[in-house]
Amino acid sequence: MVVRIKTGKSIHGALSYNERKVEEGTAECIGGNGFLKELNELNFYEKLEVFMNLNERNTRTATNTIHISLNFDPSEKLKMDDLNSIASSYMDKIGFADQPYLVYEHRDAAHPHVHVVSTLIQADGARIPTHYQGKNQSEKARKEVENEFNLVAAQGKANKIKETLKPVALEVASYGRGETKNSIVRIVSNVTRNYRYTSLA
Repeated sequence: MVVRIKTGKSIHGALSYNERKVEEGTAECIGGNGFLKELNELNFYEKLEVFMNLNERNTRTATNTIHISLNFDPSEKLKMDDLNSIASSYMDKIGFADQPYLVYEHRDAAHPHVHVVSTLIQADGARIPTHYQGKNQSEKARKEVENEFNLVAAQGKANKIKETLKPVALEVASYGRGETKNSIVRIVSNVTRNYRYTSLA
C-alpha cells in the first residue's frame, strides 16, 4: 500500500474534488466516520458543514485540511468492505479515530485506490500536528495495515503505481458554459500533477 498525504487550506476544495469525481461516475463515497446520517442521505453541503463546524473552532490555523490517498497494487482485488476497513484502520492508527472523515473509492486509474478527506481541527479547537506525520505515524501505520490485511508491501511500489495512472482528458475552460472556478481548478490541478512543464503559461 502506498500512502500519499496532502494538507491544505480548503476543506471545500478537497471535498469538491471527490464529489465531482462521484458526479462524473469515476468515484463513489463508500464510507465515513463522525456523521450522524447515513452517507447516502447527505448532500454536499451537509458533508461540508460537519467539517466547517470544526474548522470554525480554530480560525488561527490556516492549514486545516488533510487529503490522503491509499493506493493498492493492481493485483489486489479489494471489495468495498475491505477498502473501508483498511481506511478505518489506517485513520485510527494515525490519530483520526475521533475525527469526521469521508472515504471515496476512485476508479480513474489502473490500480485500486481510495481518497480520505478530513479536518485537522479537533472538537476542542486544537489542531492535530502533521509535522513528520508521513515519516512517523503514517509509515508505522502503513506497515501495520499491510500486515493486518495481507496487502502487497509498499517497498518499491510507489513508482509503479505512478506509472499506471491514466492521463486525464482535459477540456478547455469556456467562460459562461460551466463553473469557471471549478474548470480552472480541474485544469491546474491536473496539469501540475500529471505534466512536466517549464512554465505555467
